[in-house]
Amino acid sequence: MIKLIASDMDGTLLSSNLSISEGNKQAILAAQEQGIEFMVATGRDHTEARPSLEEAGIKCGMITGNGAQAFDKEGNLLFTVGLTFDIVQEVITILKKNNLYFELMTTDGVYADSREARLENIASLVAENIPHITFKMAIAMASAHLETLKVTYVESYDELLKRSDVEVLKIITFSDKGQVKLGPVAEELHHNKNIYVTSSFSNNLEVNHRDARKGYAVKHVADMLGILMDDVLAIGDNYNDLSMLEEAGVSFAMGNGEQIVKDTAKYLAETNVNDGVGKAITRAIEENL
Repeated sequence: MIKLIASDMDGTLLSSNLSISEGNKQAILAAQEQGIEFMVATGRDHTEARPSLEEAGIKCGMITGNGAQAFDKEGNLLFTVGLTFDIVQEVITILKKNNLYFELMTTDGVYADSREARLENIASLVAENIPHITFKMAIAMASAHLETLKVTYVESYDELLKRSDVEVLKIITFSDKGQVKLGPVAEELHHNKNIYVTSSFSNNLEVNHRDARKGYAVKHVADMLGILMDDVLAIGDNYNDLSMLEEAGVSFAMGNGEQIVKDTAKYLAETNVNDGVGKAITRAIEENL
């Protein structure tokens, strides 16, 4: 019997316009009314994840930064798994050597050193999800989306990294050349056994502590709630979702997901533009998966 649902956001819970559809919303609310815990498990920072949930009227727990942090439905911090200073410095050195733009997700929010580069990367994400629109339209949509997000722009990350009150949770880098450019960088990063390298889209790499994974975080939350992993439903579409799909008793891959995700999950859902999450939740409950 499903007692906890953990859903990815981008490419999964969110439709092509980065919002939660009415079908997904109603299925989530119905599950919550039945006493089933629902939470998002996302690569996003909690300040980036919250607006879409609030707009849909969904109050739930959050696993953020690929498992670097977790919050209960009231917004209280449950745990943090951050990167050490030495690891951060090593990763930054490698990314700079490869001339890659990157951002830092921290306990004080997301930091970026170029608004223009951030805008271009969000526009690329929008364009990838809505193939028929022009890049100019994608830029306009991305610009509007940025206005809803709390991001701190700095000229350099040097001063931030000197602060003792801030912990780096995740480093994310982008390239419009996709894995052709990022693949070799990932291989270089993999040599450090204390980090976990994954991606949520074809144009990015995400670097976390080796223990900051969605699967570990979902299990941690389930343990805190006294819920067995056999009673957990996980839904995702990309590489950073694999660990929770492997851990959960019931797992759905999105119809728009990567092939390896489909191969890993037990069931296949509809796409993110066709209420895939909502339909998966409804099926899991009705069929007692």
